[in-house]
Amino acid sequence: MSTEIKEKIEVEHSECHDHFNDTIEDNSPKATVIKSDAEKIFVKKLNWTLLPFIWSIIFIQFADKSSLSLAAVLGMLQDTHTSQSQYSFLGSVFYIGYIVWQIPNNYFIQRLPIRRYLGVLLVLWGISVGCTALCQNFTQLVICRVLLGLFEAGTYPCLYIVLNSLYRRQEQSACFGFLWMSNGSGTIFAVLISYGIAHLDGAHGIAAWRWNYMIYGILTVVIGIATFFFMVDSPQSKYLRLTEAEKKIVEARTQDNAVVMDRAVKVSHYWEAVKEPRYYLVLLAAFCNNLSNSGLVVFSTPFVATLGFTSLNSILLQIPSAAISVLFVLLAVVINRKSKNMSLPTIVCGGIAMIGCILLACLPHTSIKLLGYYLAWGFNGSYVMLLTIVSNNVSGYSKKIWYNASVMVAYTVGAFVGPLVMLDYEFPVYRTGMIIFVIGNLLVVLSVCTMLYLMKRTNKKRAQNTHGEKTDAHLDLTDKQDKNFFYKL
Repeated sequence: MSTEIKEKIEVEHSECHDHFNDTIEDNSPKATVIKSDAEKIFVKKLNWTLLPFIWSIIFIQFADKSSLSLAAVLGMLQDTHTSQSQYSFLGSVFYIGYIVWQIPNNYFIQRLPIRRYLGVLLVLWGISVGCTALCQNFTQLVICRVLLGLFEAGTYPCLYIVLNSLYRRQEQSACFGFLWMSNGSGTIFAVLISYGIAHLDGAHGIAAWRWNYMIYGILTVVIGIATFFFMVDSPQSKYLRLTEAEKKIVEARTQDNAVVMDRAVKVSHYWEAVKEPRYYLVLLAAFCNNLSNSGLVVFSTPFVATLGFTSLNSILLQIPSAAISVLFVLLAVVINRKSKNMSLPTIVCGGIAMIGCILLACLPHTSIKLLGYYLAWGFNGSYVMLLTIVSNNVSGYSKKIWYNASVMVAYTVGAFVGPLVMLDYEFPVYRTGMIIFVIGNLLVVLSVCTMLYLMKRTNKKRAQNTHGEKTDAHLDLTDKQDKNFFYKL
């Protein structure tokens, strides 16, 4: 880079660096940004512009994914001549498409405008959902489930990088908390809608489970079109209508979160990631967390139905589990914000999830098991902390995208395996699956605590050699290359 260009960059960003440095108390891992009134107003505008899209996308994704569980108690298995073991496979085969798409997804996120790319994916998966209503046999269901997984695969990586680029590091536990609470709150709306749809059984000669897929398919396409045209996907989005003062605020926030969207794919960032021990700890935690996630989601309604509840009531009983999952996420975020510590909320939520799975394995198979079932959703809180750790502590645009994609691959493999450990011959207790979920939650806690220890050790070494300097985020250095980068713990 020539001297002239360097001087130009310094002039353009000097004022923003001054603002950034003035709003930070120190350069420690627990440094707190003191936001101005103008920035607080900007954040409110950002929230109201972006978060409704986030909620809608997560709501419809969870609704579409969990439709299989609802359809299972509304006659789908009988209408398509699908056995219980084949139903288990339907729960897992969705994730084949999910895994297959992660590598091309990694490329497209970096090369295409995110809102347009994500909008197209939403439309395509909406069509896949609608086509499921036409299925007459197991093979057709498998094809639709694979396609659904393929087109849904890009959702979370797209949303992760948007949140990474728009919010400060100290805000991101709340951001990912909102993302995961959207899962729970969206489920409540989805269950109420599905409960109403269940009463359409036989209307115009169409079974209720087919109505469910048709209605959600249409709704997904509508959300996809809105996303394509109107979602905020970058700090400079025209839909934020930035004033000159807000442009300076956005630049200061970019320096804080160290995420600058770069269309150039840097393979060296990928290689750096795969050489890091914490990378494999992240993968292990994501895999183990989603064992119980997918197992409980796929078998949720049929499992509750075996406790002595009718099909319609077993649908309604998903509302408390959704509400409790929201509370666990909220609990994790509150503990994190109060303690400025990520290991404590992970231990609390992971421990509660373990207790829930132990109860599911040991209690008599009666309605008392609902207690264990609801506690088991504590894994949502520990997963939010895992996402926050990755978001806060990985810099370099290509490296961050690689980490996000890798988390999704591990998430997907865990979600694929989860339903398979719910052994058919153990129906409806699934004791082996519950024991595996206990071990999985324990490994999540151990993995998170270990990676936080490794990053704390690096922070101590860097504290001895730096003097509070800040590195320009536009250089797109990784957290390993930038010796002024301190990990958030």
